[in-house]
Amino acid sequence: MAEGTTFAMSPETSRPAAEPAGAQDARQRLEDERDTRLAQLRALDSAADGADADHLVGPQRSAVQRALQDIEAAFTRLDSGTYGTCQGCAAPIPAARLDILPHARYCVPCQQRAG
Repeated sequence: MAEGTTFAMSPETSRPAAEPAGAQDARQRLEDERDTRLAQLRALDSAADGADADHLVGPQRSAVQRALQDIEAAFTRLDSGTYGTCQGCAAPIPAARLDILPHARYCVPCQQRAG
């Protein structure tokens, strides 16, 4: 992983013993998404063995690292009980959106406004 950044599961993201089933499903989707992004980073790191590749791989690596940060923030929201609530309008984020993008912070209209 580049630049000394680590995304290992911290104690704050460990699973509480009495977590509701919906939260368990969300946690599993987030864990799967994190595993996928970490695999992407490993693949990018192995592909970036030349200086010519860096201008192509660098932006991809940055995007994957941003997604990992968003995933970790979603774990924090899950632990605090605010997961699935839009950070823009405080309305529930539709389950279908969270199925597709489990680390979504906004509903679609607020995401469009946020850019």
